[in-house]
Amino acid sequence: MIEMKTLYVLIPLLPLLGAVIAGLFGRIIGTTASHRITILLMWLCAGASVVVFMDVLKGNTYNGTVYTWMVMGDTRLEVGFLIDRLTALMMVVVTSVSLMVHIYTIGYMHGDPGYQRFFSYISLFTFSMLMLVMANNFVQLFFGWEAVGLVSYLLIGFWYTRPTAIYANLKAFLVNRVGDFGFLLGIGLVLAYFGTLDYQTVFNRAPEFASKTIEIFPGSPWLLLSVTCILLFVGAMGKSAQFPLHVWLPDSMEGPTPISALIHAATMVTAGIFMVARMSPLFELSDTALSVVLVIGAITALFMGLVAIVQNDIKRVVAYSTLSQLGYMTVALGASAYSVAVFHLMTHAFFKAVLFLGAGAVIIALHHEQDMRKMGGLRKHLPITYWTMMIAALASSGVPGFSGFFSKDAIIEAVQAANVPGAGFAFVCVSLCVFVTALYTFRLMFMTFHGNSRTADHTEHHPAEHAEHAGHHEHPHEPGWVVTLPLVLLAIPSIAAGWLIGPMLFGNYFDTAIYIAPQHPAMAEMAGDFHGIFGMMTHALTEPPFWLAVGGIFSAWFLYLFKTDLPEKIKKIAGPIYTLLDRKYYFDEFNAWLFAGGSRALGGGLWKFGDIKIIDGFFVNGAAKVVGATAFMVRRLQTGYIYHYAFTMIFGVFVMMSWWLYRG
Repeated sequence: MIEMKTLYVLIPLLPLLGAVIAGLFGRIIGTTASHRITILLMWLCAGASVVVFMDVLKGNTYNGTVYTWMVMGDTRLEVGFLIDRLTALMMVVVTSVSLMVHIYTIGYMHGDPGYQRFFSYISLFTFSMLMLVMANNFVQLFFGWEAVGLVSYLLIGFWYTRPTAIYANLKAFLVNRVGDFGFLLGIGLVLAYFGTLDYQTVFNRAPEFASKTIEIFPGSPWLLLSVTCILLFVGAMGKSAQFPLHVWLPDSMEGPTPISALIHAATMVTAGIFMVARMSPLFELSDTALSVVLVIGAITALFMGLVAIVQNDIKRVVAYSTLSQLGYMTVALGASAYSVAVFHLMTHAFFKAVLFLGAGAVIIALHHEQDMRKMGGLRKHLPITYWTMMIAALASSGVPGFSGFFSKDAIIEAVQAANVPGAGFAFVCVSLCVFVTALYTFRLMFMTFHGNSRTADHTEHHPAEHAEHAGHHEHPHEPGWVVTLPLVLLAIPSIAAGWLIGPMLFGNYFDTAIYIAPQHPAMAEMAGDFHGIFGMMTHALTEPPFWLAVGGIFSAWFLYLFKTDLPEKIKKIAGPIYTLLDRKYYFDEFNAWLFAGGSRALGGGLWKFGDIKIIDGFFVNGAAKVVGATAFMVRRLQTGYIYHYAFTMIFGVFVMMSWWLYRG
């Protein structure tokens, strides 16, 4: 066990070491050494994660303190690891996708002046994410939570000379602060009532507090666990981009494409999903919190998917797709199907990483063109990119046999069997979303790779961030192996990861890592209906979700390959609806008016009234005026005439005598 404990410590420290070497010594050792060292350390980290995963499967779990940072009375602030089946799975997903992104980055960022800095950031990000998923207490969870937020800020604004990138990373940072404020309040409530921040102790004592109430407003009692869970979920809403804190994620596409794959497919945005799954012993004691989670997830899944249909930027389509899929995961959490949410998290990590990295390969081939209206017919020029993205698109759409089908169908079944308030609404949303997902995914595929080439329209090249990419090739061409190899390697689990549904969901894979209360029957009902992956695929052919997916793919083909003039006509007919979706439900305008405008108005008011009138006008200038007025009066008395002074003295004696006689 000592050797395994050393390995647990090494896994997060290896990417941290890579980040330090590339960040501090990158200029000295050069670009090649920087990427070789960070990738080697990342490869060791991924290998070690697999070793830990295999060890955990044998039944060897670990929960212990590595380092005590501070002791305050009875409260200990510690660095500690909880290695169970949930953690082990997350470690494998995070490190494997991160390794692929590291390799891909060599091709994508080649020639960029910030090359070493970029490798340093992505290694630091991996370290932060590993600290988050391996934590056994709320202090370390919060450290990892904030660290991934900070590094994502650095990565989204990586090209800091672009005003749009700076705006996007500031927006991501501020929106996440809103969520983190709720998260911190939730952790504060845990500490205030449980007296500890250790997961296991909190989970063991949670049933004692099941009926405990607190008064946020005098005279209105609230269940402590409902308030705590909802506040923790507010943190997840920020990190996992759930409505209405979703606005930061589409703008974060301003960062380089490898970041989109790393942050927005496999790691940072899934931190909130992981956290709620980890907190299942708390959430299971509050139907109110589960209902909030379910409804928020359902709104995010459907309404963000609808926005993806009208986007023309290839990366933004995939970004809104991510929002929608995160909504699916959140719905599963609300239905008490935590294992299904984590299962979809895993399958989504692979197929969404392929879609993002594939989009990046297209962007490289077209000299940093991202508008799908200027693409088309790329299938013959980019065959590897096309086929890997096609696999990911089929997985995303939920076509039987591909990974996304198993996890998505399991979510829909779980919601159907759920008994918390809002389950009916959520079922309608996730069912409709199957059609919407297939439509926008294949719209992307058909507009980009099929039909006639529209790349000829685009003679003006975008100013390439990297000189190497702005080559003089007449036709778009497949990028080098460092770009295509990660695509191929990630496409394999995009097909096969879903086949693990039996052992993962119904084979007690998560064991004690996830707790489900007896009054939430969704998983038990699904287990009774499960008859193997082939049974699930054949049964799906008779179910609405399959035909909705087929309908979505057919609609995309009909609109974007067969009747190509129809989308423009539909756009004109559905004018207000199209505008509403195109403007993303006016969330940005609303936030700019209410929060940004309100903050500016408040700041302006405090400056004009508080600073100028009260502080400067009353206190500073007022004091000077009082001194000036006093001095003026005293100056009038200082005349230099003796009889004036004599009169003053006599008057003073008279006043004092009068007062003395009055007192006597």
